Amino acid sequence: MQSVPKLVSRLVWHSSHCWQETVAEGIGTFILVFAGTGAVMVNQISDGAVTHLGVSLVFGAVVAALIYGMGHLSGAHFNPAVTLGFWASGFFPKRRVLPYILAQSLGAIAASTLLLISLGRIDNLGATLPLNGNWLQSLVLETVLTFILMFVILGSGLDRRAPIGFAGLAIGLTVGLEAAFMGPITGASMNPVRSLGPAVVGGIWQHHWVYWVAPILGAQLAVMVYRQLSNGFRDV
Repeated sequence: MQSVPKLVSRLVWHSSHCWQETVAEGIGTFILVFAGTGAVMVNQISDGAVTHLGVSLVFGAVVAALIYGMGHLSGAHFNPAVTLGFWASGFFPKRRVLPYILAQSLGAIAASTLLLISLGRIDNLGATLPLNGNWLQSLVLETVLTFILMFVILGSGLDRRAPIGFAGLAIGLTVGLEAAFMGPITGASMNPVRSLGPAVVGGIWQHHWVYWVAPILGAQLAVMVYRQLSNGFRDV
């Protein structure tokens, strides 16, 4: 039986470790939103010098960099839909879900606030809006996009049969690819807090619910499908 001092020490270490993971999630999400939506704003300021493909590359590259640079600190979710997906799959504890989502939200809002201060109110701060207000189209497409993203995350980052060391590249390429071909239609958010930051700071709430419902739904569907393909995650 463990001594009381040793037990207390383990509890303190565990609490500190959880705190560090949560802060890392907030910092990582800040970097993601600052770089990604910042690229959108700079593209507008520079009269298209970054280009749409350039913006897509920034989103994909920053995701890949963060996974390699911070994956060992927090798991590199940076996305409530991913956090809820990992929880639904049984690979993430319930007690950490809310702290992670709060940290991600605060990180995104902080990034958009800094962009507003430094660049001004440019291009809706990179907010995601359905093309021509077609929320149903964006709801369907964002669900599919996030399904693909979460499926790749599970296959490359969770399944032990996947080649080691390629998760960041696979996930980053997926984000960049989806942003490139569907960004003009839906904004290719795939991440509720990526949309939340510009919405809160810029006061742009049109159809904002789509960018919570669709990514969460898409991620949950991906977990359900991957569970079946991996025999209840027994092959993971």
